[in-house]
Amino acid sequence: VSPLANNQYGLSSSVHSPKKSWITHPFPREDSSTTCLSMATSSATIMLDDKQTDFCMGYLNKHHSDVLVTFVEAFTDLGREKAKRNAFSGGSYKFLAAKIVGLDLEKLDLEVTIADRSQPEPVQEPVSVSLDANVIDSKKRIYETIPTVPRNDENAVDDFVRRMNRLCVMAKQPSITGKLIQLGIQLGGAGVGEIKKDLYLNQVPHNRYVRQYFYDMAAEAVLDAVVKCSEGKISNRMKLVSMFPEMNPSMDSYRLGTLLELVRAVSITLAEQNLRVRVCVQGSMGVGIFTGTPKQLNGASTLLQRMDWQSGKGETNEGMVGNYVNFGAIGREHVVNAHTDSEGNQVEKEDVFILLCPQSMVGVESSIMGPLADMVEAAGDRPVILVNPDLIDKVSSQGQQSVRGRKQRMEFADSFKSIYHFQNIYVSGTSYFPILGAITKLHPSEPWVAHQRRDLVNNGGEFYVPVLSTEDMPDGEMIMDTFEM
Repeated sequence: VSPLANNQYGLSSSVHSPKKSWITHPFPREDSSTTCLSMATSSATIMLDDKQTDFCMGYLNKHHSDVLVTFVEAFTDLGREKAKRNAFSGGSYKFLAAKIVGLDLEKLDLEVTIADRSQPEPVQEPVSVSLDANVIDSKKRIYETIPTVPRNDENAVDDFVRRMNRLCVMAKQPSITGKLIQLGIQLGGAGVGEIKKDLYLNQVPHNRYVRQYFYDMAAEAVLDAVVKCSEGKISNRMKLVSMFPEMNPSMDSYRLGTLLELVRAVSITLAEQNLRVRVCVQGSMGVGIFTGTPKQLNGASTLLQRMDWQSGKGETNEGMVGNYVNFGAIGREHVVNAHTDSEGNQVEKEDVFILLCPQSMVGVESSIMGPLADMVEAAGDRPVILVNPDLIDKVSSQGQQSVRGRKQRMEFADSFKSIYHFQNIYVSGTSYFPILGAITKLHPSEPWVAHQRRDLVNNGGEFYVPVLSTEDMPDGEMIMDTFEM
């Protein structure tokens, strides 16, 4: 049962878009001390209010009492007692039911009904389940332990839902996680896992507002990731994947302009915070006459510099390109540090590097891994953001991407962590209609959420329903198991 079926609170359909503060004066700004790197958030004690607490208790007790029994068995001392009592005589100690009698952001207080063979009538025992509990030793062969999730000091509902979802995944109840994401949206969460309605992504070219919706989400995620990186909370190796139909190079709907517009939106958002950005597109690869550029990036470098950045004299972003936004390729030589040029001018170091779709090529005698690794090393602790990367090995005539060194290449590729991910789900890898749903991670500190696309009756529109939430990217089998066909 979906909690959204209960209209007691109502689901907000608002879109969580970043607040824009477009540049209205030439670069550089007078006060660079207001950079986003100096942002600080005050952490205050948060808690569920009475209305949210009562709703959560009522919903879980009514629709997921069986999951509560599993929690008792997997995470509490009563579970240890059950394993001990049933070791020699199976069925002598059973959990008949479990009911939440209290909850907060630390634990669930349960009342468990137990059938004990030594007692004439079922007995009730109180027990608490920590929201950060781990699987008890006697159940580790059955249930998998997952690391605890970071606390959310800004929204109590999202903090509660995410930690509950961790318990559900460990208890082998992943289908409950999507319903709890819906519950969080309904009870006043920050919109974790919420996707705008009526995107109609099967219709290409997309409407402008649809493109802008994805641009804004990606830009907001990148800005938050850069801030968190400056605070030492996440790695400087970042990955942004946006694979709606116009951004998917394996589809005939692929539009290079959409990719470049997204990168422009991200770059301007960073530049608004006085961050210097270098946007990089890999150059030709190969040896001699056997050189080339990936088809996905054909013409990208030239078009990127010819785009309208509103950076001309008298325009909104006057002076931005060439000062706060620059262009380059992939390699150590394209990392600019603070120095004085040959004419005595002071050149500032660049703060963020955005790399468009880095990838190796089939049959070409070179790999992107070498130049990319050199560039990451030269960048030091500055953010390096890969946009729609494809770092898997490709077939090459002289085996430069063969078995030798594959482990190191895979480890290097895996060192880039997702800060934003949107990818549609299809029936198969070669059939792109209809769209079944989407797998998302819309913020660097949010969990992964899988959505199922559903149509409203009488052509009333479409919407994406959260059906699964995990801490790591779920595989296709887990996603399809939670879809309602």
